[in-house]
Amino acid sequence: MSATGSSNTVRRPSRSGLAVLFGALVSLLAALLLGAPGATARTEPTTSGAARTAAPAAAPIVAPAAALTEVTGFGTNPSNLQMYLYVPDSVTANPAVVVAVHYCTGSGPAMYSGTEYASLADRYGFIVVYPSVTRASKCFDVSSPQALRRGGGSDPVGIKSMVDWVTRTYSADTSRIFATGISSGAMMTNVLLGDYPDVFAAGAAFSGVPFGCFATTDGSEWNSACSGGTVIHTPQEWGNLVRTAYPGYTGPRPRMQVWHGTEDDVLRYPNFGEEIKQWTNVLGVSQTPAATDSPQSGWTRTRYGSTGDRAPVEAISLQGVGHNLYAYGMAARVLTFFGLDSSGPGPQPQPGACKVTVTTNAWSTGLTGSVTITNTGTARIDGWKLAFTLPSGQTITNGWGATYAPAIGAVTATNATYNGTIAPNASVGIGYQANHGGNSGPPTAFTLNGTACTAS
Repeated sequence: MSATGSSNTVRRPSRSGLAVLFGALVSLLAALLLGAPGATARTEPTTSGAARTAAPAAAPIVAPAAALTEVTGFGTNPSNLQMYLYVPDSVTANPAVVVAVHYCTGSGPAMYSGTEYASLADRYGFIVVYPSVTRASKCFDVSSPQALRRGGGSDPVGIKSMVDWVTRTYSADTSRIFATGISSGAMMTNVLLGDYPDVFAAGAAFSGVPFGCFATTDGSEWNSACSGGTVIHTPQEWGNLVRTAYPGYTGPRPRMQVWHGTEDDVLRYPNFGEEIKQWTNVLGVSQTPAATDSPQSGWTRTRYGSTGDRAPVEAISLQGVGHNLYAYGMAARVLTFFGLDSSGPGPQPQPGACKVTVTTNAWSTGLTGSVTITNTGTARIDGWKLAFTLPSGQTITNGWGATYAPAIGAVTATNATYNGTIAPNASVGIGYQANHGGNSGPPTAFTLNGTACTAS
């Protein structure tokens, strides 16, 4: 593959090729420093041989659904990375994109097989990009001066080109681009969020180091002082390293989730605290946790800047755990932090594809509203949000069949766990109780997942 190829091609790796690669990786785990995660391997449908998909001239190539696919000619690619793509069968309209970055000795196909992001994409409808290193070390460049500045060259530029290709090809939602990685991939996650704060909404780094910690000027990929946990800076100094990557940028910064084991003997545990110092400074929040809990035995989770699932910074420390801490179930927690686990994979309803009927039963100061949502389209709806505006003076005090927020004004009703799917021509009923100040009428306009519905 050329570094800056001009043709758009997708190629599915063979099942045998993936098996050989993954088997070889497993045999190397004990010997190599930055090893693969301990998750169970996952195999997705692939086509034997190197199948190619043709398309009209100058048109983007769309990857086959539900198959790991190699894409070439995706754009500027100074370090000759490979791009692998997973698009689920039921990809949502304007999908989110998750960039899943592998560990040293790994590859895009190994990251695909060894993590749950593809199966979660099947459930929630987002697209996964798996960058893959071709240099001998199979480690990402997180140390060179080129990698540590926006548009400077090397791996971050190639990964940004992959994101741009997916955004163009699938009309992806540019406000929902995320990065996650393990070990070398975790370090690259820190780098991507520093270089491209206007591209990524959030990141999740498993066993990584702060942005700029691995910096070298002699061409070396390894920084022993950083890996040993002896590179210590003030929060302001760490934050300045990030801000220097994109001078003059004043826009919003991506949120960060960091994971680390206390017994990490490859990228030592002090790096965890330094990451917290860096990203709390970058995001302008206190280093004092807003919340501390233990979501699982041996875990300590701290949240900074707010207490909810989407805090500006979230940090999870795993007591007694070494470098290879990634395990099954953690990816789901990443999606919760990203905010990608609240809607299903079904296509959003098209204009005219929904109808809402509402009736109210009022008394002196209160009322109940009964709402029926009908899917009048031809595609199943998996996960829905119904938006409407309450008449002036009304305040919701109770509800059923959905969660309602806020209680006044422009309200969004989000499906319950048992009624999130609406088949074509099927309906669900929900309702609410409200106080009123004289106007007991129903709402008159509704949108379902952003699409206007017929109201009756």
